[in-house]
Amino acid sequence: MNLGPKEKRVVLQTISRDVSKDIISGIAITSIIFVISLYIPIIGFFCALFIPLPTLIYRSKLGRTTGTIIPIIATIIMGIILGGISIDILFFFELLLLGFVLSELLELNLSIEKTILYACGSVIVTGIICLLFYSTIANKGIYALISEYVSKNLELTLSLYKNMGMKQESIQMISTSLENIKYVFIRIIPALVVVSTLFISWTNLLLSKRIFKNWNLLYPDFGSLKLWRAPEVLVWIIIGCGILLLFQNKTFKIIGLNGLLILMTIYFFQGIAIVSFYFEKKKLPRLLRFFLYSLIALQQIVLICVIGLGFFDVWLNIRKLETNNK
Repeated sequence: MNLGPKEKRVVLQTISRDVSKDIISGIAITSIIFVISLYIPIIGFFCALFIPLPTLIYRSKLGRTTGTIIPIIATIIMGIILGGISIDILFFFELLLLGFVLSELLELNLSIEKTILYACGSVIVTGIICLLFYSTIANKGIYALISEYVSKNLELTLSLYKNMGMKQESIQMISTSLENIKYVFIRIIPALVVVSTLFISWTNLLLSKRIFKNWNLLYPDFGSLKLWRAPEVLVWIIIGCGILLLFQNKTFKIIGLNGLLILMTIYFFQGIAIVSFYFEKKKLPRLLRFFLYSLIALQQIVLICVIGLGFFDVWLNIRKLETNNK
């Protein structure tokens, strides 16, 4: 059907109005999540996981050029709130970048492993470059910046524990051990960066799937993630990292510890896939599933059991995948 000049103008105005609305919505949602994650201690920690989500969704909906506006303006707003460039700004910028990169990779229709691996690699490399640039501006070494940042956050955590009414004996014990905690924490930061990036990527990909379907956006067919398995070669790497912990050399211990933390995260994904597989198989009610998933998130012992489930699945084949395929 051919449209006249007036009808075309109305259509273009409607499209422009919808695009503007999406841009404002994306910026507003991102800013709200950021403010909550910044000023509400416990809830904010979990909200920070979802900072990439609006950028991921609206970049896919609006396209590359228009979708770039959201993370740029959101970063400027964050800078105004925090009063300038800081490590916190770099952290939140990397989260926005992660959402943008994930959207770019979804359009390439890659496997789930390549999508997460490429996204994490891109963001981590960019983060290192930004940190080097920031250290030059601040005229401080990277180690000094990280050490200062860790000290500040440990003191804030200790203050939070005091406000929560923790026993004075426990507060005193943590306070006296603060330097040792700081020493270990700084040395496992490489693993913490990789682990957090992996986990946030995985979480946002899962959460975005339903929204993509509802908005008729392109979402790759990753297959059933309940059947996902880590490459078998990782078993030998995790065993090697465990052996490194037995050495007296501190460098070997640090390398082994960082490697174990990263690989434990990967086996957590496999373990949670097994759990999800049997939840689906047994047709558990959604409320019960929510309770059990919350238990996994909040209870360290249960979390370790899930990781162990993923690790030993290499030999035990808990889901009997080959049998099911036949």
